[in-house]
Amino acid sequence: MAWRTQVNKVMNRRQFMGRSAAATAIAVGVPAIVPSSVFGADAPSNRIVMASIGLGGQGSGNARGFDAKDGSQIVAVCDVDAAHREKARERFKLDAKSAYNDFREVLARSDIDAVSVATPDHWHVPISIAAVKAGKDVYCEKPLTLTLGGGRKLADAVKRYGRVLQTGSQQRSGSEFRQACELVRNGYIGDLKTIRVGIPGNNRSCPEWKPEPVPEGFDYNFWLGPAPWAPYTKMRCHYSFRFILDYSGGQMTNWGAHYLDIAQWGNGTDDTGPVKIDGKGEFPTKGLFNTATKVDIKYTYANGVLLHLTTSGGHTRFEGTKGWVDVKRGRITAGPESLLKVKIKPNEIHLYNSRDHKQNFLDCVKSRKQPIANAEIGHRSASLCHLGNISMLLDRPVKWDPKKEKFINDAAADQMISRPMRTPWRL
Repeated sequence: MAWRTQVNKVMNRRQFMGRSAAATAIAVGVPAIVPSSVFGADAPSNRIVMASIGLGGQGSGNARGFDAKDGSQIVAVCDVDAAHREKARERFKLDAKSAYNDFREVLARSDIDAVSVATPDHWHVPISIAAVKAGKDVYCEKPLTLTLGGGRKLADAVKRYGRVLQTGSQQRSGSEFRQACELVRNGYIGDLKTIRVGIPGNNRSCPEWKPEPVPEGFDYNFWLGPAPWAPYTKMRCHYSFRFILDYSGGQMTNWGAHYLDIAQWGNGTDDTGPVKIDGKGEFPTKGLFNTATKVDIKYTYANGVLLHLTTSGGHTRFEGTKGWVDVKRGRITAGPESLLKVKIKPNEIHLYNSRDHKQNFLDCVKSRKQPIANAEIGHRSASLCHLGNISMLLDRPVKWDPKKEKFINDAAADQMISRPMRTPWRL
């Protein structure tokens, strides 16, 4: 209960209502099952049989993308919303037995090799850990995690069970982002001093709400899952879950997971993180939503680089002693402009080259190589989002040990590394 106790202290200060959750839990209980196909050098051309768990806008798009690939096929769909589930079942021409409410039934199928997970954030880690324990490879949407502690457990589980996990941070497979990061990593802007990251502000608000009847066909209790119980309202679920701390982290995790991920890549810190975080945020004073509406966070790395995150659109800008480069989706600019004509030499740093994020995952399922946004990378990038949120919620700077993944002499912050989970769920 420590995480919620600390958050509620902050929320009470900002006039938010606290809620409680039970910490006692039982295991998810999914048996370890070997998939029907054994990939790698022995069978590199086998079709990858997949299931899609979570079928909202992003989940449906991911499922369509995988099903369209020559080397994979969606054979099962899963969602706690019957309307989403039925639409997907018809889209992929599946029989009724291949559409599920409970993800554990999907993972128990021996013919499924991999799953695409696009649920609300609070389900990412429990489902992904259960999947790798069941012998499945995982494509999981960003942000990969809800908490710092959950991310470490997932990254460790992926390694322990020898599975492939791709985080849905698709900007890593964009040529403009790779070009920007290669310019930085090879010293073309001189010594990197500052990284400036901008994320959009909230695109939803909910100043007033009231409990509503749960719609027919929507398993709301399962949707809540490990999160605390709360009365149903349509503004709590589907897209809007992003702005409630029980399920997500606001635009910090929604867009921060993209542009902070690129900052990590360009800084060469994929396996570590900052050592100090100083965050200031503006929060709603009433209503259902309680994530920051504006952010101003400074991250300091051990190598001296300062990362400054603000609510200012969407981009990542690297500033060095000899120049700068700024990148966003579909656009890269630089000063001097001649930097954009630089060709990275054969003996220089060439970053992981993926031109198709989903295809990269499928290729790695077969080869057993690491994908471009593996579990450790996804965890570390999400960690920046969580660290920023924790500093803002505490309304003070925090010091972080990225090796031990603990705060330094800060018991209150350490209590926010993980959260209690509602029975019967645990990691």
